[in-house]
Amino acid sequence: MPTIKKSKIGLFGIGLDAYWNQFPDLLDRLLGYQSLIKKNLEKEHSLVVDAGMVDNVEKAKAAADLFRREDVDMIFLYVSTYALSSTVLPVVQKIKVPVIILNLQPTKAIDYKWFNGLGDRGLMTGEWLANCQACSVPEIASVFNRAGISFNLITGFLDDKDAWGEIHEWIEASDVVKTMQNNRFGILGNYYGGMLDVYSDLTLQSVSFGTHIEIIEMCELKKLRDRVTQEEIENKIKQIHSEFEVMPDCDKEEIKRAAKTSCALDKLVVAKQIGSLAYYYEGVEGNEYQDIVTSIITGNSILTAQHVPVAGEMEVKNVQAMKIMDCLNAGGSFSEFYGMDFAEDIVLMGHDGPGHLAIAEGKPRLKPLGVYHGKPGKGLSVEMKVKYGHITALSVVQTPEGKLKLLVAEGKSVPGPILEIGNTNSRYKFSIGVKSFINNWSKEGPSHHCAIGIGHVASKIKKIGSLLNMEVIQVC
Repeated sequence: MPTIKKSKIGLFGIGLDAYWNQFPDLLDRLLGYQSLIKKNLEKEHSLVVDAGMVDNVEKAKAAADLFRREDVDMIFLYVSTYALSSTVLPVVQKIKVPVIILNLQPTKAIDYKWFNGLGDRGLMTGEWLANCQACSVPEIASVFNRAGISFNLITGFLDDKDAWGEIHEWIEASDVVKTMQNNRFGILGNYYGGMLDVYSDLTLQSVSFGTHIEIIEMCELKKLRDRVTQEEIENKIKQIHSEFEVMPDCDKEEIKRAAKTSCALDKLVVAKQIGSLAYYYEGVEGNEYQDIVTSIITGNSILTAQHVPVAGEMEVKNVQAMKIMDCLNAGGSFSEFYGMDFAEDIVLMGHDGPGHLAIAEGKPRLKPLGVYHGKPGKGLSVEMKVKYGHITALSVVQTPEGKLKLLVAEGKSVPGPILEIGNTNSRYKFSIGVKSFINNWSKEGPSHHCAIGIGHVASKIKKIGSLLNMEVIQVC
């Protein structure tokens, strides 16, 4: 599992203090429901700050102070019964973190026959109030809209699996955002000259994701590589043979060269506390930096599988997408369009590396390439398919307006022949067909790279976008 920064979740319920004397058992009952919600939240997430029942303005201010002291990242607002919007607004206004309204009534439906048989109008009103969560939701939404406060709403009942699925996705999304905000993102080398779609605004990346960007010199990596010991190289060679199906035509010296660079990359990640990396370098013939960069794909693939995603060609935007996918435990393999198969209505996608070994279908192959297409030098490369089944493609797009948006598509990785050219390469099928997929995807203006992850996670990505105040476009 990737190292995830856990976000701190605030929880408070709302009610109306005028009810408690009128209906003596009502408050305890509603607090019981809130306690159940807290316990369910804590099953997966231990960092829950419960401000209790807020039923007047004074308690609202106290809840806001508590959440501010505890530095919560997101608030769940449980509507336990009808409540005045004046008891809600002070909490959310002061804290200024994302808020999720929980409109969860106790059961699927009131037992009308039993309810109407209670006879006592007081008992009946108390029972109704314990089930009227929806009553104040429009009021709260109206006030939030007029106050310019964004919010999200989950409607259901306390034992509603769909509702709890939504709740857990929001928590997971919040954890991903927290992780991105605390990520140290390394940049090594320079851009691939002329690849204009890849050029990125680094300040925009930091502003939008909260990511720290660490500029790394090639000489720093060389210095670490020069210090790699023979024992470290031998251990890395063993790891390479364990992680890859090493093809017989792989030269032992090439494997050793890749192993040495991989050891240096490991040291670099530790020294710089790097959680993701974008790189590219060409150098000149015989240059030591070129020797490093032409032996880097193996080590970068290993790092990517160890939750330090690496993107080639200095694809800054795409390694952010890869990091998001990895935080969702979906992988995130560096990809681009490779070809179209109109006979089977699929698109082939892959790259010359690195690949995400943890989401490979079968054991990835390590192959020698006599030439890196479009790049100098030669060396080892990774050939792998992404696991068959549901997949999600994600791209971080820089818009003409100077903002970022997330572009996502859900599809399937399907069996069949690939181009066995020593690259990552998979066959993907999308519900709208290959023509519409490529047209609709391209019209949104992404770079030619994207991150491929396993599973359908678009609903989670939409929540991440909401928390980041970032537009999310799903093409299929």
